[in-house]
Amino acid sequence: MTIAPEQLGNYLEIFDNLQKHSAAHDPGWLRSLREDALVRFNEAGFPTTRDEDWRFTNVSVLAQIPFRMAASEHPAVSARQIELYDMAGSVCQMVFINGRFAPQLSRLNNLPAGLEVCSLAEAVARDEEGVKLHLGRHANTRRDAFVALNAALWEDGAYIHIRKSALIEQPVHLLYLSVGEDEAIMTHPRTLIVAEAGSEAAVVEDCVSLGDDVAFSNAVTELVAGDGAVVSHCMIERENDRSFNISTLRTQQGRAANVASHSILLGGSLVRNNVHPVLAGEGAECLINGLFIGAGHQHLDNYMLVEHASPNGSSRQFYNGILDGQAHGVFHGRIIVHKDAQKTDAKQTNRNLLLSDDARIDTKPQLEIHADDVKCTHGATIGQIDENALFYLRSRGLDEVHARKALLEAFAGECVGRIQQSAVRSFVENLLQDRLIGIAHATPGAPLEATGDETRQHWEEVG
Repeated sequence: MTIAPEQLGNYLEIFDNLQKHSAAHDPGWLRSLREDALVRFNEAGFPTTRDEDWRFTNVSVLAQIPFRMAASEHPAVSARQIELYDMAGSVCQMVFINGRFAPQLSRLNNLPAGLEVCSLAEAVARDEEGVKLHLGRHANTRRDAFVALNAALWEDGAYIHIRKSALIEQPVHLLYLSVGEDEAIMTHPRTLIVAEAGSEAAVVEDCVSLGDDVAFSNAVTELVAGDGAVVSHCMIERENDRSFNISTLRTQQGRAANVASHSILLGGSLVRNNVHPVLAGEGAECLINGLFIGAGHQHLDNYMLVEHASPNGSSRQFYNGILDGQAHGVFHGRIIVHKDAQKTDAKQTNRNLLLSDDARIDTKPQLEIHADDVKCTHGATIGQIDENALFYLRSRGLDEVHARKALLEAFAGECVGRIQQSAVRSFVENLLQDRLIGIAHATPGAPLEATGDETRQHWEEVG
């Protein structure tokens, strides 16, 4: 999408101001990365529906709104407000307000041995070796204009370093708060997670709105898992219904590394969730697991690209969608098996539950196989009503709303149950309670689908 001259000037002005501010502390290699990324963004512009990867999502509204970077001073946010979003059982909590680290609201004391957590800006200033080695080396600015925009304009984010063989039993919680200002603001959080060989950890990125102002969050996370590392990443999006959220998770996996990506999309007006694992080492495994729940006029787009680059790799994709009102969901899952990735085992499944006649889902599972000794499957289903399941629950004493909620919980529970870290799973389960009861109240008599084998005939198979 060609960017209007006035909008291009806006981004160039923002970039120039950022460069002037950061010139004193950004090393030369980072300045070069930023400049190259801006050139790429200017060349590409925002994607359009003519781009196959964005076929079902129109982002023209983002080019039309004159977003500005948030003010340099943090808006007033109290510790009491932060308490509402605390994650029980987390090893630490980093709080970011409009994309900038807020140390006074964060909890980083008494970290266990083997875990380093700090702001990305601080890690750059300290010349951390892992930052220079990995930052901007994996997320592809040539492929995605939003990644390029983030690379050019990010101001802060999180740096998480798990040292060799370290076992971090509790999750790291990153809380990204969007706090409204007089103008429509945009933020570009950047996260770098480096898990050395044999280490184990879980990280939660949690996006929340304070208030109902318009905001645009364009986040990029690079996760590097060394040989034999076991890493769980959970992205939770629960912003207000005037928010725009584009997030990209790019993982690079070494030999026998095991990475799980969990995405929980609950809020936002227009949301795009990109997950791109590259199984670079032999025997690497990944799980891509997600749940998206939309109502009203929400648009929730999930784009998965899994690359098998070495032999004996295994990947599993499971995404469930629940859509009500006039919500529009998208699942575009693509698996690429490269020529050398023999003995690959890959599976992709997308299941969708439509609760109204006006809800819509576009689903496109896709395989691209260049090896000849693989086991790959894919499929998608769209479900509607099972009056018998609803009647059965009501005959056991549940009212209609709670019977409907029970069916929704069973459907959502398929995804939540795959979260192995108990503190993260409990956190997500609690978040879902209000969301599901709200959906159940809003759609009396709506078509529902049970999840057992006995109702499988009610599902329409796609692809």
